[in-house]
Amino acid sequence: MKKAVFALAALAIASSSYAQVAAAPTQTVRPFVGLGASAGGDKLATAEYTNGDSANIRAGSGVYFTGGLDFRINEQFSAQTSVNFHVDNQSARNGDLHFNRFPIEALAFYHIDPQWKIGTGLRYVTGAKLSGSGAAEIEDVKFDNTLSAVVEGEYLFTPHISIKLRYVNEKFEVKNRYNKVEVKANHVGISGNYYF
Repeated sequence: MKKAVFALAALAIASSSYAQVAAAPTQTVRPFVGLGASAGGDKLATAEYTNGDSANIRAGSGVYFTGGLDFRINEQFSAQTSVNFHVDNQSARNGDLHFNRFPIEALAFYHIDPQWKIGTGLRYVTGAKLSGSGAAEIEDVKFDNTLSAVVEGEYLFTPHISIKLRYVNEKFEVKNRYNKVEVKANHVGISGNYYF
C-alpha cells in the first residue's frame, strides 16, 4: 500500500512538472516596427525664421523610427534588439538644421501580465551629427559614439499593437580644437509599435 501511495505521489509530481513546462509559451521571434517622439537634452542650435519665430534643436529631442526583433523567452521574460533612426529637424523655405543619430538597442523585459511589461538595457549611438543647409548652413559637428542606459514600459493593446514610454540617460561628446565638450541628451520618449 505504501509503495502504491508513493508511486501515485511521484506520478502526481511528475504530471505537475510536465503541466508547468507545457503551460509556458515556446520561444518565438517576431519582427516589429515603430514610430515615436522624444523631448529633452541640451540645446545644440537655434533656427531663426524671417517672421521672427525661432526653434531649438536639442540633443535628446526629435522623432525616431525603429525596426527590430522581439524574442519571447518564456511566460515572464523577453528581449528585443533594434536599429533606429533618431532625428531633430527644423526646416524653412531657405534652409534647415538637423541632428541625426543611429541608435542600436538591446533590451530585456519582465512581463507583469499579458498586457504590461517593463524593461531595461543598453543603447549604442553612432553617426551623431549636427548639420545645416541653405541659410542655416553650418560646419558639420560630429559627436563621438556613445553608450547609454534605457528604461522602458510597454502596454500591449493587442498581441500586435503596443505603446511604449521610455527614459534614456544619454550624453554626447564632441571634440573641438582645445578640449572635449560634453552635451547632455537625457530624454523621455513615447512610441507605438507594431509586431508582425
